[in-house]
Amino acid sequence: MNFAVLVFPGSNCDLDCYKAVEETIGQKVEYVWHTETDLSKYDAILVPGGFSYGDYLRCGAIARFAPVMTALVQAAEQGKFILGICNGFQILLEAGLLPGAMLRNKTLKFRCHSTLLRVENNQNPFTVDYKEGEVIDIPIAHGEGNYYCDDAMLAELKANNQIVFRYAVDNPNGSVDDIAGISNKAGNVVGMMPHPERAVNELLGSADGKRMFTSILQTWREKHDAAVSR
Repeated sequence: MNFAVLVFPGSNCDLDCYKAVEETIGQKVEYVWHTETDLSKYDAILVPGGFSYGDYLRCGAIARFAPVMTALVQAAEQGKFILGICNGFQILLEAGLLPGAMLRNKTLKFRCHSTLLRVENNQNPFTVDYKEGEVIDIPIAHGEGNYYCDDAMLAELKANNQIVFRYAVDNPNGSVDDIAGISNKAGNVVGMMPHPERAVNELLGSADGKRMFTSILQTWREKHDAAVSR
């Protein structure tokens, strides 16, 4: 399985994502600069956290127009697996790959600490190794993680089982309906504010994020094996 980790000017979680793939599931992974226009060789693409383009205008608003984003949209349409984490989630929202918008935290403060999440959908490619309703410990680090959508969109997210994670105990940013992560309708694109790549070893305080990477590898292998056997 081939992974890409996109790198924008201001990305700072690209190394964490790279190491999470390399050390937890041992798959091929490469950094891909924001000027790249071809993502065809990759099976999964990680859009990491950070402060792309200094978070000018809005978080992710400039990154959304980077050359690599055209290829990312094409990859999403082809059903490739895409995970946007923190600033990566913000970029996916700005690009229209996921619905909704991101606002400042309700406290107007940067929040950086461990957070308990509840797995709402364990049928997603990134969550098959979790149990539905399971509470996991994944850290957050953001100042603009207040996910917003209107009532009609919220009803649609619920109807389509697109809410992947909710904050389980404390909502740290004011997100509507305690949402911490969502997917597109097809399920192959996921965005979340918490950082699973920072929770892949008990030395980091939690290894609960590791199963997001084992989940996607398992899903890909099943899909790949099915295609080969035809």
